[in-house]
Amino acid sequence: MYHPLSLFVGLRYTRSRRRNHFISFISLISTLGIALGVVVLITVLSVMNGFHKEVRERILGMASHGDVQALDGRMTDWRRAMEQAREHPRVLGAAPYVEGQAMLSHRREVTGAIVRGVDPEFESQVVDVAEHMISGSLSDLQAGEFRIILGRELANVLGVAVGDKVTVIVPQITVTVAGSMPRLKRFTVSGIFEVGMGEYDRGVAMVNIRDAALLQQLDDAVTGVRLRLDDVWMARQVSFELAESLNGRYRVLNWTDYHRNFFAALKMEKRMMGLLLFFIVVIAAFNIVSTLVMMVVDKQSDIAILKTFGASPGQVMRIFIVQGATLGAIGTLVGVVAGLALALNIESVVAAVEQLFGIQFIDPSIYYIAKLPSDVQVGDVFLVGIGSFLLSLLMTLAPAWRAYRTQPAEALRYE
Repeated sequence: MYHPLSLFVGLRYTRSRRRNHFISFISLISTLGIALGVVVLITVLSVMNGFHKEVRERILGMASHGDVQALDGRMTDWRRAMEQAREHPRVLGAAPYVEGQAMLSHRREVTGAIVRGVDPEFESQVVDVAEHMISGSLSDLQAGEFRIILGRELANVLGVAVGDKVTVIVPQITVTVAGSMPRLKRFTVSGIFEVGMGEYDRGVAMVNIRDAALLQQLDDAVTGVRLRLDDVWMARQVSFELAESLNGRYRVLNWTDYHRNFFAALKMEKRMMGLLLFFIVVIAAFNIVSTLVMMVVDKQSDIAILKTFGASPGQVMRIFIVQGATLGAIGTLVGVVAGLALALNIESVVAAVEQLFGIQFIDPSIYYIAKLPSDVQVGDVFLVGIGSFLLSLLMTLAPAWRAYRTQPAEALRYE
């Protein structure tokens, strides 16, 4: 392919004006088609990466990176476990918590939720709750005052606002002289948060850890210790190391365990979307076959003359491989540059289109975001570029093989 004759003639054929202008038109269409396919692939994958990153950050805004739990659900020596976890070099913060399912009621409205008891002193070391507070603050949850912070959707379902009373009913009973009674307690709504994920906005309420322990009859025990790491992608490895260092006395989980199916679905969605969009490049690459086939037919006499002067069939074959690879490389390069430019400025482009046509692509009231996120990953750009070029190179083989089999005598018979 890199023989001087093959390279020289192949590049000359690429630059030269055709006697048949239709061949030039098809060459341009195939190059632009590959470029367009690469642009679409890079842009869509970047936008999907942006959405996945947005979802991940919102989940981790309420969920910890790691979680150390007692095997029986009752951790009495949690202070020691928390100190041991903090000794790991990747652990940035740790906070105890009490968690359990409960029913919340206000007037005639009743709904289920997870009531999480947190320590305001340590909770900010694990999650960024303050960034999601609409009203109130985490510091309002003082022990003994029985205050509660609700997700926005949960507050809307119950029809409550800050200052209203909510009754929390846990699935435990208290035996009294009057018989068995469910355990319940009235809490005052002191704050409302919004993460942008229905799982939390609709299903989570926070109270002080001591109030939750009293409600769950845990005394000084807790459900577990939540951790924050310096690298979320190291959570699985860190959980294994912590489980080993804690001598198997506790169950150590990480954020991927809680949302394994969800993130697996997102990963599969990205793969399938990328595969389907790659067919745009495949269709464009087929135009290279058409271009080269017509070029071989158009250059029959030239091929015959080259072979007559001593060019080997392999050299003739490489001429058309060079030509097709050049078209593919130009289309891929243009597509990568244009795709990066579009992906990096997609927010401005979408805003301009919305303003120009008076439409709205993303409704914040539905999607919880007001802009189209984009996260350009080098690995995706590399795979798209390499895949596009290799596909273009593959499409040159059939026409080049036809040139390889051209017989000089047959080609020059009617010249």
